Amino acid sequence: METIIPIIALLLTIGGLFGSVFPGPGAPLVYVGMLLMQWQFKCFSATTLWVFAILNVLVLVFDYLLPIWVGKRFGASKQGAWGSIIGMIVGIFFTPIGMIAGIILGAIIGEYYAGRSHNEAFTAGIGTFIGTVLTIIIKLCLAAVMAFYIVREVVLLIF
Repeated sequence: METIIPIIALLLTIGGLFGSVFPGPGAPLVYVGMLLMQWQFKCFSATTLWVFAILNVLVLVFDYLLPIWVGKRFGASKQGAWGSIIGMIVGIFFTPIGMIAGIILGAIIGEYYAGRSHNEAFTAGIGTFIGTVLTIIIKLCLAAVMAFYIVREVVLLIF
């Protein structure tokens, strides 16, 4: 049991890092790994756990609001935002490049559906893409910092 928890925590960390880039739970999954390590080994302070819990909630909020906010700054509509989400999900089956292309194309198609001109649709699509990339970077940074803490504790347990 003592070796199982670190392995599960590391697997959750890997899944969380992957989920920070692709659609998935991302940083919260890494946080679950931290909680497992805390449950078994009491290796994190309460302050550390609370800070990461709050940051996870904030990142979840940013994950939904930031692409919409940035997209709106570039003139995106609700249809463009939904198009980017659908495009990202479809594009994920075609490598990370497909995911990125899906975000842009989905937003542009959504804007066309909303009746926007060619230039307006393209500008809104780029804005939605920028917002989505920003959220991916934020999620990945949080997941990477938590991953560092988990890996450090696992290494300390081994040595």
